[in-house]
Amino acid sequence: MAAGYLSDDPPLGLTPTASTPSVTIVSGGTPLIGVLHLPAGPGPHPVVVLLHGFPGFERNFDLAQALRRAGYAALVFHYRGSWGVGGSWSWAHVLEDAARAVEVVRVDEFSARHRLDTQRLALVGHSLGGFAGLMAAAADPTVAAVVSVAGFDMGAAASAATADARLRAALVDAFDDELLPLRDTSGEALVAEMEAAGDRWCLSRLAAPLADRPVLLLGTSRDAVTPADLHHWPVVDSYRTWPVVQLEHDIFPTDHALSDHRVALTRTVVSFLDRRLRAIG
Repeated sequence: MAAGYLSDDPPLGLTPTASTPSVTIVSGGTPLIGVLHLPAGPGPHPVVVLLHGFPGFERNFDLAQALRRAGYAALVFHYRGSWGVGGSWSWAHVLEDAARAVEVVRVDEFSARHRLDTQRLALVGHSLGGFAGLMAAAADPTVAAVVSVAGFDMGAAASAATADARLRAALVDAFDDELLPLRDTSGEALVAEMEAAGDRWCLSRLAAPLADRPVLLLGTSRDAVTPADLHHWPVVDSYRTWPVVQLEHDIFPTDHALSDHRVALTRTVVSFLDRRLRAIG
């Protein structure tokens, strides 16, 4: 299916037809808003849960549409306390919501209604979503594959901020600048939560639970948000050393949003999933 990532729309006549139903995921008692991109045909379709970053301006809908064209169902949703969704925003809630999305996708009634192959379920996350995806996959051995794109290593960032007061203040300011779509939080609260979690949120420590899973780590070289020397290469080195046998990684010469590498991103992710996810059986 790798050739399908930029192909024309699938031929007419497949039933059921492609659709884009809205879905609701209840996490921590709060309904989360989501949308599911379903391919045409009877399925069951492998499924990808797409996890967006902080605070969610870039939701990677281009990637979701490309995944659908390649035959994957793709779920995109907002976390608690963001973009009009109820509840309060915190990093812990993001982790809980990501894990809950995987649980809901696996529910028999949900997967049967939407023709999903939950044995072929992958997590793909960008920035904060890359962090949440790796954490969720490490905690859930039934996740078949995981992709982190410009992943934000909370543990590494917390350690760096604790060691450098000026860096910590800059991180607080950076988070404060992004709070408009969020509820009940502050830059200081978010940095303090990272510091309290410490090494528990260090992505390099996840090599052991991910050792037998396909993992794709994509870094960015023109990125002030997740510079590769802090957020990418230490994780790659840790996973190589363990080893994570099915590890793949690359660095794109682009910014944090991969603004001029969206086609390259799509090609890389779909190719990885075609080789790794569809081979499971």
